[in-house]
Amino acid sequence: MFDRVAELTVRRPRVVLAVASVLVAAMSFVGVGAFGKLVGGGFDDPDSQSTRAGQVIDEKFGGEANLVFLVSSRAQRVTDPEAAQDGKQLVAELRKQPELSNVISYWDTQSESLLARDGRSAMVLAHVKGDESTQGENAHDIIDTYAGQYEGLTVRAGGGSAVGAELDEQVLQDLLLAEVIAVPVTLLLLLIVFGGVVAALLPLAIGTVAVAGTFAELAILGGVTNVSIFSINLTTALGLGLGIDYALLMISRFREQLARGTSVADAVRTTVHTAGRTVVFSAGTVAVALTALLVFPQYFLRSFAYAGVGVVVIAAVSTLFVMPALLMLLGHRINSGRLPWPKADRHRRRAPFWGRLAGTVMRRPVLITVPVLAVLLLAATPLLGVTFGTPDERVLPEDATSRQVSTALQADFEGDDEAAIQVVVSGSLRYEAVDTYAEQLSRLDGVVRVQAATGTYEQGRSQAPGPANEALERPDAQRVTVIGSAPPKSDDAQSLVQVVREVKAPAGAKDVLVGGGDAELLDTKDSIAGRLPLAGGLVAVTTFILLFLFTGSIVQPIRALALNIISLAAAIGAMTWIFQDGHLSSVLGFTAQPMDTSMTVLLFCIAFGLSMDYEVFVTSRIKELHDAGENTEDAVIHGLGHTGRIVSAAACLLAVGFFAFATAKVSFMQMFGLGSGLAILIDAIAVRGVLLPAAMRLLGRSAWYAPGPLRKFHQRFGISESGPTTHHAPAGVAQHDETSIRA
Repeated sequence: MFDRVAELTVRRPRVVLAVASVLVAAMSFVGVGAFGKLVGGGFDDPDSQSTRAGQVIDEKFGGEANLVFLVSSRAQRVTDPEAAQDGKQLVAELRKQPELSNVISYWDTQSESLLARDGRSAMVLAHVKGDESTQGENAHDIIDTYAGQYEGLTVRAGGGSAVGAELDEQVLQDLLLAEVIAVPVTLLLLLIVFGGVVAALLPLAIGTVAVAGTFAELAILGGVTNVSIFSINLTTALGLGLGIDYALLMISRFREQLARGTSVADAVRTTVHTAGRTVVFSAGTVAVALTALLVFPQYFLRSFAYAGVGVVVIAAVSTLFVMPALLMLLGHRINSGRLPWPKADRHRRRAPFWGRLAGTVMRRPVLITVPVLAVLLLAATPLLGVTFGTPDERVLPEDATSRQVSTALQADFEGDDEAAIQVVVSGSLRYEAVDTYAEQLSRLDGVVRVQAATGTYEQGRSQAPGPANEALERPDAQRVTVIGSAPPKSDDAQSLVQVVREVKAPAGAKDVLVGGGDAELLDTKDSIAGRLPLAGGLVAVTTFILLFLFTGSIVQPIRALALNIISLAAAIGAMTWIFQDGHLSSVLGFTAQPMDTSMTVLLFCIAFGLSMDYEVFVTSRIKELHDAGENTEDAVIHGLGHTGRIVSAAACLLAVGFFAFATAKVSFMQMFGLGSGLAILIDAIAVRGVLLPAAMRLLGRSAWYAPGPLRKFHQRFGISESGPTTHHAPAGVAQHDETSIRA
C-alpha cells in the first residue's frame, strides 16, 4: 500500500491535490450544515429509570417542569392586587404558547411553596415541549419573549431548559474566543518550530482538511442520530493539533532526507514509507482509544467518538496523500521563507538536548526517575477524594441569569419544586393505595412535602385530601412529586432518591419509576461506572495488540500502558485539585463542584490516545535503530535525539489549542482544556524524556522480549517501518539510511 501511495504522489502530485481540493470544497459545503443539526444535552442514559420516568410523564402528564420563571416585584408583594393581576396576565399568555404545557403558578394554586418567604417573588413552572434537538430552541424563543420587564414585574428564567439554552450559547462563544486565541499563537509557534513560512503553513493545510471533513461527517450523522454540539470543540482542537503532529513528523523526515542529498522523489518515497507508516499506525492507536466512548449510552460521550475517530482518520488520510504531494511539488522550496533567527544548519537534524537527556537518564535511571515519579504520584493524590457529578447551573458564570434564578430558588423558597423527585406509578391503583404510599413518602427524613392526586402531605399529614371515595384522575398511572429539603445534586439529595426507590410499591402497582434531576445524576454515574471496565478493557487490549504488532515485544505494550496511566493519573489528579477542591477558582472564575463524570471520561480517552500518539512517534524511531543493529541504549539515545524535538514541539503546539479553553466561562470546558493540555505536556516531557529511557535502561534486553510463537507470529503479520523497496539515490550518496529500517 505504501509503495502505491508513494508512487502516486511522486508521479501525479497535481492530480492528487486537485482531487483533494474538490473533496475539501464538497466537505466544507456539507459541513456548514453541522451547526444546525447538533444538539445540546445527551448526559443521561436513555435506558435508565429516571429517563423512562421522564418519558412517561411527558406522554401521560404533559411533562415535568423544566422551565421556571422567577417573577419579582421590588415595589410591592406579588400577592398585592396590582402585582397579582400582572402575574395572572403573564400566566395566561404563557398558557397560549404551543411550546409550553403544564403551566402552573402561585396565583393559580395559592401554594406557599411557589411563594418566596418575603412575598416579593413567586414561581411560574412550565414544561418546554420537544426532544433535545428542539427543546433548547423552544426554550430560547420563550425566554427571549417573556424574560425582562413585564408590566410592573421583573421576569427571569431558570430551570433545566433555561440552563441548557444558556449553556449552548455560552459554549459557542467560548469556542470562538478559544479559536481566536489559539490559531494566531499556533501559527507563531509553527514559524518558530519550522523556521520558515512555507513549512509552517503546511500543517495548517492538513488541519483545515481534517476539520472540514469532520464537520461534514457530523452534519451527516446529525441528520440520522443525536450528536452533541460539544463535539465541535473536540473537532477544532484535535483536528488542528493532529494536523500539526502528523505534518511535523512528515516534514521533519522529508527535510532530513533532503539534507542527506537524497533526490526529492526518493525523499518523498522514504517519508511515506517511514513517517507515513508511523502516522497511519499512530492514528490507529488514537482512534482505538476514542472508539471506547461508543460503549457508553449517553450520546454526549458517543458524539466525541464520532468526532474524534473522524478527525483522526481524515487527518491521517490527508497526511498520507496530500502532504507527500505538496512536498513533491515544493521540493527544496520547503525551506523557502526562512526567518532570520534560526541557525541554518541543514545537516544538524538531531536535537542534542533530548539525546543528552536520554543518555543522562540511562546512566542513572533510578536516581533521576524516583523524584519524577514522586512528583507525578503527588499530583495524582487528589484522586483519593474525588467525587463525580453532572453539569448543572454551577458550570455557568455567576452572572448567568439561569444560575442566579437557581440560587434564588434555593435561598428564598421552601423546597424547590423544579428540582423535585418525580415518582410515576403505573397500574390500576385504588385511592387508598395512593394515599398510603404518599403518606409513607412524606414521613421520610429530608422530605418537605409530597404532592399526589389524593392531596398534599407533610410529615404524614394530608393538607388537602380528596374524599375517600373519590375516583383517581388517571386509571392507569399516578404521578407523585416528592419535594426535599437538600440542595439539588448534593449527597443528601441523591441519598433521598435511593431511599424513595426502596419504599414498598403501593398495592396494585405494576411498576414504579423514580425520576427527576437528582435521580438522573445518580443513574448517570451508575451507568458510566458500570461501563468503565468494558471501555478500559477495550482500550488496554487493543492498545496492547497494536503495540505488539508494531514492536514485536510483549514488554513494550505493558511498559507503555503503565507509563500512560501514571501520567494520566497525575493530570486528572491536578484537575481534581483545581476544579473539585477549588484551588485557582478565583483566577479562572469558576465554582468548585464535583468532577464532571462525562468530561472526566472524555479527558481520559483523549489524553490516553494522544499519549499513545507520541509513544508511537518515539518507539518507531527507537525500533528502527534497534533493528538496524544498535543496542537498546544507543537506540534510545539516538531515537530520542531524532524525535525528542518533534514530540516536544508537537506537544506544545497541540497543548496551545487545548489551553485556549482556559478562557471559557463554562467550567467543564476549562477543565477539559487544561487537563488535556497538561496531560499532553506531562507525557511529552516527563514520560518520553525521563520515564521511557529509564524504563528501557532497567529492562535492558528484556524490553524486546516475546515468546517464541509470538515472535514467529510477528515476523509474519507484524507491522514495522521500512524504507521504499528501491532507492534511487544519486551517485555517491549512500543508500543506507541509519534512521530508517532496512528495506
